[in-house]
Amino acid sequence: MKLENMSLEKLWEVFPITFIDNTDNFKDIYLDEEKNLKSLLGNYITRISHIGSTSIANIKTKPIVDVLIEIDFDNKDIVKNIFLNNDYILMSENINKISFNKGYMINGYADKVFHIHIKEYGDCDELYFRDYLNENQLKAKEYEKLKLELFNKYKPNRDLYTDGKKEFVNEIVNLAKEKYKDRY
Repeated sequence: MKLENMSLEKLWEVFPITFIDNTDNFKDIYLDEEKNLKSLLGNYITRISHIGSTSIANIKTKPIVDVLIEIDFDNKDIVKNIFLNNDYILMSENINKISFNKGYMINGYADKVFHIHIKEYGDCDELYFRDYLNENQLKAKEYEKLKLELFNKYKPNRDLYTDGKKEFVNEIVNLAKEKYKDRY
C-alpha cells in the first residue's frame, strides 16, 4: 500500500503525534536540509527559514522540522516539479501555498522528518510567530501547554489538533506584526 492510498485514520495511526524536548540538534538537522534545498532549488529560493516548534527554544515539540521557502510564485510549477522529482511527497496545494513532506515511510517516520512550506516571498507569518515566542518565553510555554492539551483532547486526529491552535497562533502573529512592524 502507498501512503497516498491510506485513509486519514490509517495515516494518523502510522504517524502519531509525539512530543519531545527541543534540542539544538534540530538546528543542525535544519541546516543540513537547508543546504540540500539550496542545492536543489538554487536561485528559485528568495528566503529559506527554520520555522515551527523545533525553531522555538525550550518547548516540547513534535520531532518534525518545518521549513519555510519563500519564492516568486511565478516559478511555483518549476519548484513543485523539482520537489516531485526528488522524493518529496506533495501534501497539499492551493493558490497561496504548496506543502511537501519528507521522511514519511510506509511503516512510519524516518530518522529525520520535514514539512516544507512553499509560499510567495513576504507571506511569512511563521517568522513573526517564531520570533515572538523566542523572545517571550511565557507565551512560548503557554503555546506548549495548549499543544499538549489539544493532543490529549483530540488524539489521534491531527486536523482537530491543528485547528485548535489557530486562534492562539493568529493572536501571536498579530502581536508580533505590531511589535516588529517592518522586520519582514
